Amino acid sequence: MWAWKPYSGDFAFRKFKMSFNTRANWLIPTALIALSVVPIAGGTLRLVQLGRGVEITPESARFFAAPLSVVMHILSSVIYCVLGAFQFAPGFRRRNPKWHRSAGRVLVLGGLIAALTGLWMTLVHPPATFVGELPASFDGRFLYVIRLLAGSTMALSLYLGVAAVLRRNFAQHEAWMIRAYALGIGAGTQVFTHLPWFLFPGIRGELARTLCMGAGWAINIAVAEWFISRRSSIKLSNDLGQPLPKATR
Repeated sequence: MWAWKPYSGDFAFRKFKMSFNTRANWLIPTALIALSVVPIAGGTLRLVQLGRGVEITPESARFFAAPLSVVMHILSSVIYCVLGAFQFAPGFRRRNPKWHRSAGRVLVLGGLIAALTGLWMTLVHPPATFVGELPASFDGRFLYVIRLLAGSTMALSLYLGVAAVLRRNFAQHEAWMIRAYALGIGAGTQVFTHLPWFLFPGIRGELARTLCMGAGWAINIAVAEWFISRRSSIKLSNDLGQPLPKATR
């Protein structure tokens, strides 16, 4: 009786598929870390300036108003953005469940510190001067409210994420942690949303600054909600044993 036997082509295909899945597994974490490079570099430079006690200028006065909040915010944000990126590697996460739980605890603490110190800086930093070329010189009242909303929502998302995992509702836990991370990494997207500010000097002002900052958080939240919805659709499809709808592929 004839029986099918695997041949070298099948093995090569499986090997290629495994290799492709491995690369794809690290695509999102790599992209998220790359997105954080500019804010991390800027934060490092700010720490060096604070450590050396450089001359206080109108542009840097807001950082010297509450230096402790700045240092805590930068350090916690770096840890949160870099370590959090690895939570988006599902294969690595499944193979290392203990690491996932340990890193998760660090992320919750780091994320809360980043969110709360962000609120602290918003409340105590000197008001904008509305002169000069730096974007931060045009931080107005609307952006003040947006900053408070972003920081508060990030802290609340982390709380809801922890509450969900304590109830062993892992789907809700994942969703809230993704939303928190999206807000936490907002500075990376804001690098790109500020490109019009530098390319078109004529638009500079309070409105443009508010839109550039708000767009960064809005884009991240929109992507996070799409990602959450897509993962939910995939999970539901797998549970039902049915193919995905075309809109979610």
